[in-house]
Amino acid sequence: QLQVVESGGGLVQPGGSLRLSCAASGFTLDTYNIGWFRQAPGKEREGVSCISRSDGHTYTEDSVKGRFTISRDYAKNTVTLQMNGLKTEDTAVYYCAADVSRRAYCSTYSHKYHYWGQGTQVTVSS
Repeated sequence: QLQVVESGGGLVQPGGSLRLSCAASGFTLDTYNIGWFRQAPGKEREGVSCISRSDGHTYTEDSVKGRFTISRDYAKNTVTLQMNGLKTEDTAVYYCAADVSRRAYCSTYSHKYHYWGQGTQVTVSS
């Protein structure tokens, strides 16, 4: 059974860093497009970044560009989201998801993703 599990969330001060990991079971993470999303209290889920299965092409939303970096570790079968320069507005539950449609390139539209993790809480506060 396909499953993704997030880890690495926590409490950090503004300007700090966190590294989130998305681990897969039942498949290898270079088989499908993988996306990171987040949902803040009272807000809709929004896309953050994604990595394509075909060539590792990445896309990152403007709101986090230059601060967040997505990458894939083939040996560990994980996709990581390195988050630097965190701001209070980055506070949210972060989710990773897998798009099993075999699309060549990823997107940050949540409706294109089929398997979701349970999420990991990221809180940025002083």
